[in-house]
Amino acid sequence: MNTAQSTLILNSEQIYQKIRRIAFQIYENNFEETALLLAGISGEGYILAEALARELRTISPFSVDLIQLSLDKLQIAQPVVHHDRSAADFTDKVIVVVDDVLYTGRTLAFSLQPFLSIPIRKLQVAVLIDRNHPRYPVAADYKGYELSTTLTEHVDVVLSDESRIGVYLR
Repeated sequence: MNTAQSTLILNSEQIYQKIRRIAFQIYENNFEETALLLAGISGEGYILAEALARELRTISPFSVDLIQLSLDKLQIAQPVVHHDRSAADFTDKVIVVVDDVLYTGRTLAFSLQPFLSIPIRKLQVAVLIDRNHPRYPVAADYKGYELSTTLTEHVDVVLSDESRIGVYLR
């Protein structure tokens, strides 16, 4: 990604503020729980989940577990979503699926698959950026920033490169 041809939407400080606010919202909506599982979608979504877990651990009394969901975001149909836990680890838990950008909802719809056949307490979705182009019936419970974009624009979230942390529109 060439950041010179992109418009900076959120800088690192603003991203941190969004993460902190999302963490407080998750805590407020789940304050009676004893445990929470954050399921970050591989890539920037997992890095966002790690940051949310750190914040939640500082502000809430419940335990926060973290898993990574691995899937091929370019596949038309998703055969299997991989993770490193057994189904028993999800039973009777509040699960928050975390990704960096909600565009059409396809990736998040695929990401819900591991949790649909297990008796869980609650399934929620958190995203840093919501682009407002739904094609799948998936909505975010927690949004850092809503950004109306055209179909030709692209949003890049950079959390893994310390020198370029930001949200960019190109």
